[in-house]
Amino acid sequence: MTDVIVIGAGAAGLMCAIVAGQRGKSVLVLERCERIGAKILISGGGRCNFTNIGSRPENFLSSNPDFCKSALARYKPDDFIAMVERHGIAYHEKKLGQLFCDHSSRDIVEMLRKECADAGVEIKTGAEVTAVRRHESDGSFEVETPGETFSAQRLVIATGGLSLPKLGATDFAYRIARQFGLNVIPGRAGLVPFTFSGAELEFCRALSGISAPCIARVESDLVKPREMKFAEHFLFTHRGLSGPAMLQVSSYWKAPEELRLNLFPENDARAWLEENRTSGLRLDTLLARRLPERFATAWANSLGLPRPVRHYSAKELDDIARRLENWTLRPAGTEGYATAEVTVGGIDTSELQSKTMEARKVPGLHFIGEAIDVTGWLGGYNFQWAWASGYACGQAI
Repeated sequence: MTDVIVIGAGAAGLMCAIVAGQRGKSVLVLERCERIGAKILISGGGRCNFTNIGSRPENFLSSNPDFCKSALARYKPDDFIAMVERHGIAYHEKKLGQLFCDHSSRDIVEMLRKECADAGVEIKTGAEVTAVRRHESDGSFEVETPGETFSAQRLVIATGGLSLPKLGATDFAYRIARQFGLNVIPGRAGLVPFTFSGAELEFCRALSGISAPCIARVESDLVKPREMKFAEHFLFTHRGLSGPAMLQVSSYWKAPEELRLNLFPENDARAWLEENRTSGLRLDTLLARRLPERFATAWANSLGLPRPVRHYSAKELDDIARRLENWTLRPAGTEGYATAEVTVGGIDTSELQSKTMEARKVPGLHFIGEAIDVTGWLGGYNFQWAWASGYACGQAI
């Protein structure tokens, strides 16, 4: 009989195992894949955006925005940074508080592996769990794999959500939650590119590879106030729109909502047009001073044959400025879980204790990380939630 079984050797599961092991608990980690930290390895373009120094509860999306506060307050970015520095891993801040390894995300995985070893944690890879049972007599858990059955007093589910199935993502956590009578909030792909159809798709395809800054906005019933907006770049693709701005708003978008892009994020478009009214330049040529040339040309052509700016009436310039600051698009959908970085939704937080991640209805059963209905923004926030929820659970078991 082991003290703790952790199913899933990702960021949250490994952190939980480390903390529990350091507290003297006997810990067994079961991972269905042949290697640990698969999602860590590919993150940040292979350099792992392992946290964000500005992480705070407002950077997370949940049906209960308060749920994440306790864990995030008890394990902060500085705490993880201290571990990184203790292992001599070189890192840098890229932008907006995002911290990346200088060399490789393998450094983070190896760090976690070493921490597990030092804490006496046993890790079994290639161990797919086929059944989980709880003995009512003593509250212990039995975990079955094809080759062996294991028992523990505490069971932690850290198998993540549905994003990136090519890395082994499954609905395992949700199935276990439902097995024990816990509610699961329907999930959808988050931090994911948008797809389009018809004329909007053709517009995007023609400009594939071009990027530009914007303020992306979406009306969302998931937050107050209802409008969520992100100042970042967007990228045209052969399927639609991607880039940081699009990934950010995608977590809040639901079909058939519209996207609104301000293509003049730092200036007043109407004032700028007025300043250049006597320049003699055509609209597309003028816009090319502020936007990528091909995009400026295509955008201006979408309004009709471009004319010299001085030939537009004041009313027409008002309309052009409004469109520049409020370019409205209606996505057909998203690229889905295949390319999504996270799953929005998951195990209902009302079913869990925020300080311990323990199921209220099932003593000894815990859920951590992406499996829970807590989703961070792009930029290291989801890793911080993994570390924080894993730490909170590890301290409690």
